[in-house]
Amino acid sequence: MPESISYLLLLIGTFLAAGVVKGVTGMGLPTVAMGLLGTIMPPAGAAALLVLPSFVTNVWQLFSGPSVAQLIRRLWPMMLCILVGTVGGSALLVHVDPVWSGLGLGVALIVYAGYALLAPAFSVPTRLERWLSPVVGLITGVVTGATGVFVMPAVPYLASLTMNRDERVQALGLSFTLSTVALAIGLFTHDALHVAQLGTSMIAIVPALIGMWAGQRVRMRISPVRFRQCFLLFLMVLGFELSSRPFL
Repeated sequence: MPESISYLLLLIGTFLAAGVVKGVTGMGLPTVAMGLLGTIMPPAGAAALLVLPSFVTNVWQLFSGPSVAQLIRRLWPMMLCILVGTVGGSALLVHVDPVWSGLGLGVALIVYAGYALLAPAFSVPTRLERWLSPVVGLITGVVTGATGVFVMPAVPYLASLTMNRDERVQALGLSFTLSTVALAIGLFTHDALHVAQLGTSMIAIVPALIGMWAGQRVRMRISPVRFRQCFLLFLMVLGFELSSRPFL
């Protein structure tokens, strides 16, 4: 895609908005970026652009507390399965007709937003975690590889585990960081990630970090619950728009 001024402005605006969402909620940068960029380009191209800003912001989130080594020891089976599932599932993102991969992206946004808005909180007993983590990791990896969206079902699953708020934020950072790396490997393996795209992706780091900083400031001034509700409704509308395209 040509590096026109309008394209660069759209790129900056997308990652500013995505960074704000991540700053307020602790997540959502790739979800917002994929949703917005997916309206103007194939999902595989959008996924390539989010690799570096997603990686940088998620590493920042991962190392924001003291529990990294402990979380890796606890969650490594899940993380390994995310890696395998994402690299394998990325073939769908690259080789499926962009119209239908856009449909998959839209459905993923609708499912995530609907679940987050409506589903009650639940708790996974510690005795089941050893068996469920790899299954959830593999499913999350396939969904990530096929759509570029990192959230389902890893986010509700991690929220259901016994850990404090800071550990949960770091666990999400760990999951998102590994998902980003795995997606980059998958895209590169299928010749869908090129040097020129990495240059554009590098440009997107700056607005993403500025947006994340702004979102952290906004979080202190507004109701996170209300912001989250508006964000999820926005994702649902965006998901319906993307998923309706093959039928128009």
